Amino acid sequence: MLTYPDIDPVAFNLGPLKVHWYGLMYLVGFASGWWLGRWRAQRPGAVMTPAQVDDLVFYVALGVVLGGRIGYVLFYNFSAFLAEPLLLFKVWQGGMSFHGGLLGVLVALGLFARKLGLHYFAVVDFIAPLVPIGLGAGRIGNFINGELWGKVSDVPWATVFPGAGPLPRHPNQLYEFLLEGVLLFAILWLYSSRPRPVMAVSGLFAICYATFRFLVEFVREPDAHLGYLAFGWLTMGQVLSLPLLLAGIVLMVLALKRGRA
Repeated sequence: MLTYPDIDPVAFNLGPLKVHWYGLMYLVGFASGWWLGRWRAQRPGAVMTPAQVDDLVFYVALGVVLGGRIGYVLFYNFSAFLAEPLLLFKVWQGGMSFHGGLLGVLVALGLFARKLGLHYFAVVDFIAPLVPIGLGAGRIGNFINGELWGKVSDVPWATVFPGAGPLPRHPNQLYEFLLEGVLLFAILWLYSSRPRPVMAVSGLFAICYATFRFLVEFVREPDAHLGYLAFGWLTMGQVLSLPLLLAGIVLMVLALKRGRA
């Protein structure tokens, strides 16, 4: 059994302001994505310039924060939102959704592409390999917070999380860090290192993320206020991942057809 490090969620204080590790993980994700994006923009054939990448990060940040919060409230806490609409603005209470954040980013990228007159999926393909960095950093933040833990388990690396009872559980956050962060980044970075048909990188991202998330949900404790939605195992995360998987397959098929045309 692994010993939970019990790291203080507050990294440091700036007077009355508490800076949390979770917030710093968002900063790590955005900063790393910005740096790698500028590096990619300097390569031959890049769809945008380093200066445009600077603007792109601003659009992405808005999409992540607004979409992630709205998605969490609508997908995971809708009944509470109906009872208290102001819950949408109470970000200090926590709650962000990847699927909502993804939708927010896709809308933001649409606005960005339209502003610059770029092909929408060329922009999405450009940024897709950078996203796993933020996903992985976010999961480390979840682990530090001791939230979104896994099911009770007797695997040698099971962990007892504060607030989750005395029984050891799957360190689900670390699984997602490795799959959605490290592995997904490696797959997309290597795949996009060579010219690919438009939509192919976006499709591969959607397929891989949806598959990884669907599988990890089997060892992740479902949200207490939702529980399982059907069959004694289906979670909201899996339900939201299915249309993403389907969209990824469609994008990949279209991209491959275009590549052979």
